[in-house]
Amino acid sequence: MPSFDVVSEVDQQEIRNAVDQASREVTTRFDFKNTNSSIELTDTAITLRTSTEDRLNALRIVLEEKLVKRKVSLKVLDYGKVEDAASSTVRQEIALVAGINSDKARELNKFIKAVGIKGVQSQTQGEQLRVTSKKRDDLQAVMNALKEDDFGIPLQFNNLRD
Repeated sequence: MPSFDVVSEVDQQEIRNAVDQASREVTTRFDFKNTNSSIELTDTAITLRTSTEDRLNALRIVLEEKLVKRKVSLKVLDYGKVEDAASSTVRQEIALVAGINSDKARELNKFIKAVGIKGVQSQTQGEQLRVTSKKRDDLQAVMNALKEDDFGIPLQFNNLRD
């Protein structure tokens, strides 16, 4: 029976490369001199540190530009609130959103059912969604419908099987 998986994944290597490029640009740009600006990456978050909120916005723009150039969707970024840090600096945590949580999976299931194609079934399997149908054309119609709608997370389609 033909099927495919709907997943929401983050390419860690591309994010690491974008953060490295942004850090290099920040160290060479004149408007970031003497602001102690930095971008740090962990497995699940990116931390921006700088002297003022104005510089923080500029730092965020530099990071977003590098991510877009590397074809990483900005939907993977979940911005936290701006916090005051030590010695009159500001900090912001940006969480990296990966996987489809149960609420989003429920929303995707409802959407697939609302598309109204007979014989298409979807079920949640961990942090992904498996969509099955007897006809491959129906699966492609569901893929196109999912691509057109915005669910707030980046969606990829894997394991298309006949």
